[in-house]
Amino acid sequence: MGKERRHGEKELDTSSARLLTLDEGLCVQCMHTGSYDDEPATLAKMERYTVENGYKTDFSANRRHHEIYLSDPRRTALEKLKTVIHHPVKKG
Repeated sequence: MGKERRHGEKELDTSSARLLTLDEGLCVQCMHTGSYDDEPATLAKMERYTVENGYKTDFSANRRHHEIYLSDPRRTALEKLKTVIHHPVKKG
């Protein structure tokens, strides 16, 4: 890795970037669109879905809540931010 440049942008230092491969097992995932402050409503929907389908969350030291930010909050309107929210689950 190193420095990368997109058209018209300053160099981006990617020297500390790393590729991880995770095998986390069964999960519930959801695309949250909007402000980070509004995520609790999405988390509640995910929990309802989990329970209604016979599962329960399975958080541990190795199985954690993850968020993947698909938008740059410096350039994207709050209502258009996109975040993938990921929770590990197991059969309830």
